[in-house]
Amino acid sequence: MENRTPAGRTGRPRSAAADAAILAATREALVELGWSKLTLGDVATRAGVAKTTLYRRWAGKNELVVDAVAELFDELQLPDRGTLAADIEGVVLQFSAILARPEARSGLMSVVAESTRDDALRERIRCSIVERQKRLVMEGRARAQQRGELPPEANPGQASSTVDLIFDMVAGAVIHRTLVSAQPVDATWVQRFTTVLMGGLAAAED
Repeated sequence: MENRTPAGRTGRPRSAAADAAILAATREALVELGWSKLTLGDVATRAGVAKTTLYRRWAGKNELVVDAVAELFDELQLPDRGTLAADIEGVVLQFSAILARPEARSGLMSVVAESTRDDALRERIRCSIVERQKRLVMEGRARAQQRGELPPEANPGQASSTVDLIFDMVAGAVIHRTLVSAQPVDATWVQRFTTVLMGGLAAAED
């Protein structure tokens, strides 16, 4: 996990073990208590740290919960499965497996709901979760280009917008399927989704 110590603060170096314990305790509290009843005091007790330790790291509950959820999505990997379609299927199945975890589901739904009236929280979600996970799209697209499955960038200036679009399509479809429609993301659905996405990618690259 990357160091998120706010700029300008000095003192002893942060403890990675304490950070990990705090974020794990936050996820545990989310599942057991829910967003409304979760407090930094309860998280501190569960993590075995002083409450002041949390406030030195996070300004409040919103920031803490976003980072606790972001750590789960940082587990996503994009192993080389030989083809772009197989790579997509693999990461979609990983993504849905994370969303199936109670701590991910509770945390993500909570912060998204809160962000509708909190611009700063929405920006933290974008930076800590969305932008960080776009790495998977960039990695998969570059790998497909190296294999010859996708052509090189015809217009490098449009690369960022294409990455944004692909990420939105994948994340939006999987989140809606799992958290809104409450339908399974099984092998059959993933194959059908990948076929549709691949068709769109081919058209976009023409």
